[in-house]
Amino acid sequence: MGRVLYRDSVFLNFPFDRNYKPILYALIFAVFDCGFVPRSTLERDDSTAVRIQTLYELINESKYGIHDISRIGLDSKNRLPRFNMPLELGIFLGSKVYGTGRHRAKRGLILDRERFRYQKFCSDIAGQDIRGHQNRVEDVIRCVRNWFRASPDTAGKILPGANFIYNRYLAFRRQLPQQCEMVHLDLRDLHFIDYTTLVAGWLKENPR
Repeated sequence: MGRVLYRDSVFLNFPFDRNYKPILYALIFAVFDCGFVPRSTLERDDSTAVRIQTLYELINESKYGIHDISRIGLDSKNRLPRFNMPLELGIFLGSKVYGTGRHRAKRGLILDRERFRYQKFCSDIAGQDIRGHQNRVEDVIRCVRNWFRASPDTAGKILPGANFIYNRYLAFRRQLPQQCEMVHLDLRDLHFIDYTTLVAGWLKENPR
């Protein structure tokens, strides 16, 4: 990915399991359609790099962060919960509190399946304005759009409504199989970079 401005960069903290992909794909589209750029550790593939250092770098490069902590169930194989998402949220919050200069203005969106469920498993973030997406594509798009609407970086700009973005996303999804076929990609196994490239290309060809 080319250089992305700090004010446009949105660090995505999400579970990597296949079942989450419908929510992730909608989230990525909404971020792009609101005029920002989604970032993830998946965009950097370097076996010699320490993963947490990559996290530090991406958070350092991003003014915004979207953190989905909805996957708190036990792993079916190991019978243990996943702690990566709360850890990454903690790093982001720490960078906002203890960072200097531009990092003090970081803004974050915390998502869960239900708005107040986090109080049962992550009570230390009580008081944060958590948004619930109910595992519904249209709801995650609404959460993302309304969050960006309140950002100082969109002040004075026209940001389309959530229903409009959702309908554009549905149009993109209908054309996605053909797009994948044209560039010889497997729709069932899209890498983060492949998907973001396809979304960015479609939005360029279909401006609002």
